[in-house]
Amino acid sequence: MTSGGRPPTLGLLVNPVAGLGGPVGLKGTDGEATVREALARGARPHAGERAAEALAALARCLPGVAVLVAPGPMGAEAARAAGVDAKAVGSLEAGPTSAADTRRLAAALVAAGVDLLLGAGGDGTARDVLDAVGDAVPVVGIPAGVKMHSAVFAVSPVSAGRAASAALASRPIATVEADVVDLDEDAYRAGVIAPTLHGYLRVPRVRRAIQPRKAPSPVSEAAAQAGIATDIVEAMEPGHRYVLGPGTTARAVAEALGLAKTLVGVDVVDRQGLIAADVGERELIGAVAGRPSSIVVAPIGGQGFLFGRGNQQIGASVIRAVGRERIIIVATAAKLASLGGRPLLVDTGDLQLDAELAGPSRVITGYHERAVYRLEAARAVED
Repeated sequence: MTSGGRPPTLGLLVNPVAGLGGPVGLKGTDGEATVREALARGARPHAGERAAEALAALARCLPGVAVLVAPGPMGAEAARAAGVDAKAVGSLEAGPTSAADTRRLAAALVAAGVDLLLGAGGDGTARDVLDAVGDAVPVVGIPAGVKMHSAVFAVSPVSAGRAASAALASRPIATVEADVVDLDEDAYRAGVIAPTLHGYLRVPRVRRAIQPRKAPSPVSEAAAQAGIATDIVEAMEPGHRYVLGPGTTARAVAEALGLAKTLVGVDVVDRQGLIAADVGERELIGAVAGRPSSIVVAPIGGQGFLFGRGNQQIGASVIRAVGRERIIIVATAAKLASLGGRPLLVDTGDLQLDAELAGPSRVITGYHERAVYRLEAARAVED
């Protein structure tokens, strides 16, 4: 019970368009025009599903919790899907939702007396929540966007629910300040990564459940990345296609082939040259289906995510088409060391595939240098 004898109260807010741009190669979903383009390319909303998964996990751990939600697709629909009784707060007009709706309804949930706010989305959603509520209540982010560089997100929807339940069960809630970082999406699509720190949200102090902030690769890593690239290029097989994920290490592979690389996109190459640039999941399936192929992918610095953060184009269907044995993990020794022993994580949205990918995995760390590192399903991480 809280002070006054009332049960703990959770607030749930969902950005229903979060993550739409990832699988179709748009690298974000900020703005109505981007949402329309993502839908036109066949994107399917999934933020509500991930919110329902988090809420169901919380309800299992803390069955007496009172739940307030934003109306319609911004919360109430996820509560129904999770089988959780909830009271809607505020109103929502029919039609596409907006950042203004996120800010308005986040403020309404806090004003209604929630003890903690669960928010499903990406960095843009976290920024809107920060603008609306500041440090008024603790916040746990349910990872559902394309960019999740901020340190407010749980490592998976289940971890978000468990973190929220643990915090609400142990009031007063112990919290730490967490960075809210967002990128200019237009610059990001052009390959310019310019993160801006917008402020801090309070997140519960829970073990392992909340991801760290993304750490950029330092300039000093260039030599190690070049060694990795040389190693991969020397081993390339004739007639074999290689899917190059985002990031500077994969870009070094393209440069070793004499090719330009989209820094934050996904490209397909072979020994002869570029096959496809900046493609989405559908195009990737067409490029690798029925052909011998490999995926070259690097984990996100500081967070350890291999799949499911910023590279949603390489979705479960692409990974299954290529095969686990053809995933080439690349990371400098310094990047692995920065994880402090935490595992590499996968969050493809396919629970069975995530479990199949888990286990000891070989990582190319330099020229003819290898390490064996643990890979885990993000949804298996306990808080």
